[in-house]
Order: sequence, then structure tokens, then C-alpha cells
Amino acid sequence: MGLFDSIRSALGMSAEADATRKADPEDLFGMSTAYLTMEADLGYDPGGAAALCFSSVDSTDFAATLDEVEAILEAGEEETGTTFRRNEDSHGYQWVVLEDSDPEDLLTSVHFAADEFVEQGYGSRLLAAVFAFEKGDARAYWIYSFRRGAYYPFVPKGGHERDQRAEFKLQSVLDGELAIEGDEGYWYPLWPDRSGGHPWE
Repeated sequence: MGLFDSIRSALGMSAEADATRKADPEDLFGMSTAYLTMEADLGYDPGGAAALCFSSVDSTDFAATLDEVEAILEAGEEETGTTFRRNEDSHGYQWVVLEDSDPEDLLTSVHFAADEFVEQGYGSRLLAAVFAFEKGDARAYWIYSFRRGAYYPFVPKGGHERDQRAEFKLQSVLDGELAIEGDEGYWYPLWPDRSGGHPWE
């Protein structure tokens, strides 16, 4: 499976067919304690960034929903200092990228944005929430699949290679604290557009 095909499977057609339930932003709150475990038990610091990935719809109603999402995040920015920006990757998927040194503020902002999509009837357009962690020069991510209702780890290690040992370590330590995808076939890599970048870059 090529890069583009794996991205399509992770964030589009295959995931739509394999969806186990409707998107539920409340599932994201498992990350609240996972941040602490990642730091205390595994030595990973919060990466100061998270992102929400979704597929767009060419309609005025969806555009209005995006305006509502941005209004919510702008209000949050004034209160918590969590900054945000929109980005489109090379495959046409949309991202809301959030940055804040406080992981709780990041989680709250991701949840607010996702919840607004659901409230406006566009929960099916939500694809993934991605939370970044750092350990020295290494990066690790927890990716939440809205269509599968579960998290999975992603640890890139240069090029298009994954550190599977690190991913299984994350799984073993966080299992029970996060709802982890039990079928490793759905642990899709979200490679960035540029080497060394985040999945949303």
C-alpha cells in the first residue's frame, strides 16, 4: 500500500466503511490523564501541539460551521492563550492546528471544536484528533480515530519508517487508560508532507 493509499484508508473511504459508531468527542477526555502517564512512566513531554483533521464539504452550511468553530476557538484563545490556525494538506484534508504549552487547554480546545462539528450535524466529517509528544529529539503521537472510536500510537523515526517497538510500548502502558484500537491493521501512519514535520504539516 502506497503513502497516498494508506492516508486515504486512514482518513477516508475505508474508514467510512469500517466506522464502528458515530463520532463522540467525549472520548477525547481519556487523554487528560494519559498526558500524565506519558510523562511520568515513559518520559514523553507534551509536544505543545494538537490537531483536528476533517474532510470538507463544498456548501455554505458547512462554511458557516467552520466559522462557528473558529469563533469558539477565538474565544478560547482570549481565555487560555491556545492559538489556532487552519491548514490543508497535500491530500486535500483540512486541519485545525492548536498550540499551547498547557495540555489541558489543548485538549479542551480540540474537544470544543469537535463538539461543534457534531452539534452542527457534521460529525461524520471528523476524521482524527492528533496529540503530539516529545522525548529528546524523538516525537510520538496519539491519534484518535473518530470513525473507530479509539486511539492508537504513531511513532515515526525518519523517512517513512515507524518505531514499532515504541508504539507497542505506548500501547502496553496506556492500555486501559485510553480506549486503544485493538486491530493493529487500523494503526494507520499519518506521514507529514515534509520530512521532520508534524502529520498536519
